[in-house]
Amino acid sequence: MAPGLLDLVHLTTWAVCAVIKLPQLVAVLRAGSAWGLSLSSLLLELAGYLVFLRYQIYYGYPLETYLEYPIIIAQDVILIYCIMHFSGKARRALFYALIYWGSWYMLTLQKWIIDLAMNLCTFVSAASKLVQLQHLWQTKDSGQASALTWGMSVYTCAARIATTVMTTNDLAVLIRFIIMLILNIWVTATVLHYRKTKKTD
Repeated sequence: MAPGLLDLVHLTTWAVCAVIKLPQLVAVLRAGSAWGLSLSSLLLELAGYLVFLRYQIYYGYPLETYLEYPIIIAQDVILIYCIMHFSGKARRALFYALIYWGSWYMLTLQKWIIDLAMNLCTFVSAASKLVQLQHLWQTKDSGQASALTWGMSVYTCAARIATTVMTTNDLAVLIRFIIMLILNIWVTATVLHYRKTKKTD
């Protein structure tokens, strides 16, 4: 991939990630409900993002390969708080914040911890998508789940597969993005399926 094309992929990934959770946030706020969304899924997703960001920083990877993660994390935190608020669990937010904050610092106490966490991060991130899928299958209703948000996640994973191959070529990172791409496509298709099913009823 030519350097100009690589820069374009980075830029479009950052642009998409700057607004990736906004369709989901708007849907939740407009409805005043988090129906169709799994809090457990988002908590797992946030854990995966934090580990991945910490791993990239620890190994000194180029900033452009992970610049979107602080933005996504901030959006996830806001979305999680909204879901907790609408489900009457807002008081738990401080507890989760302390757990994540403590984990952020513990990850780099020893090299083996961050390496193990990165390998487990793929499973945690995959579990977050599978929990959301299970929630959709159980309710047979996509509720406030945003197909646009999930579709943007498909794009960013595909883009990051290309940028990883061109920059760091880190196998653990590449495997993570391939698995997330497949699962994001699956969740997007499921959200669209239940949205279509609901409209035809």
